[in-house]
Amino acid sequence: MAALLRRTLVLLAAAILLWALVAQLNHALASWRIHVFTGGLFVVFAALTQPHRAGLAAVLLAGLVCDAHAPVPFGLHGLLFAAAHELLFRVRNRVPRNDAVVATAVALVVNLALFLAISFTQIHHAPVPSAAWARLLMDLLASQIVLALVCPWWSALQARALALARVPRFDIA
Repeated sequence: MAALLRRTLVLLAAAILLWALVAQLNHALASWRIHVFTGGLFVVFAALTQPHRAGLAAVLLAGLVCDAHAPVPFGLHGLLFAAAHELLFRVRNRVPRNDAVVATAVALVVNLALFLAISFTQIHHAPVPSAAWARLLMDLLASQIVLALVCPWWSALQARALALARVPRFDIA
């Protein structure tokens, strides 16, 4: 049980680091009115390589961290991240999990789905919803480019953090 809790805490600490880095990137891009969303990165590593309970707990808590600083109803990121984790966890036996290119492609698809889900649930808050789609498209493009560049590094960082915390390796059958 201690290894499961330690695994969850290491994954959560890494997710908080990712959240802080993305917040800093968004702050730097604010003058250009671009916002980067990397929800797929919070979900993919935990869903594809970790035990179900530890991965789900880390993803759900990471979603709540994202919710705490986002102008969305509290729990939206947590709910969507948990749903994405469950879906990916169910199909992970069909995905080559040790391939960085495949993990990046999966992260791009998950990020797209999460971005669209959040956009569709929150678009009614825009003053002119039809005018918001051009900006959302630009944000999506920037998000996908950043995610494609960062995903291999991010997966390696999480794997190394687990190794440094002496979390037993989880071998997937």
